[in-house]
Amino acid sequence: MKSIIIFIFSALLSSAALAQSDIKTDSFKVDGNCNMCKKRIEEAAYVRGVKRAEWNEATHMLTVIYRSSKTDEKTISQSVAKAGHSSDFTTAAEKDYNNLPDCCHYKTNTCSH
Repeated sequence: MKSIIIFIFSALLSSAALAQSDIKTDSFKVDGNCNMCKKRIEEAAYVRGVKRAEWNEATHMLTVIYRSSKTDEKTISQSVAKAGHSSDFTTAAEKDYNNLPDCCHYKTNTCSH
């Protein structure tokens, strides 16, 4: 009986360790200007499997923590590009970029706040 309990406990610990192994943290550059961009980029980065997304306005780096079994950097960057922000992996379509508020047009660097 004792060996069965130890076996079950070991199996549970092993499965918990395997579940944690697919959590990744990656960072990549995403173009943007301001706090409005920050909010939009972070919201767009939250696709299925993303646990945390944080964009740094000074460095333009988006750091994401996600389950690699559910998503990847390419999928995340495509979602961010659909919101109008280009990244190291995906360039935003011109129509998506043009839908950004004027102050968020990062190609012109004309943000006034």
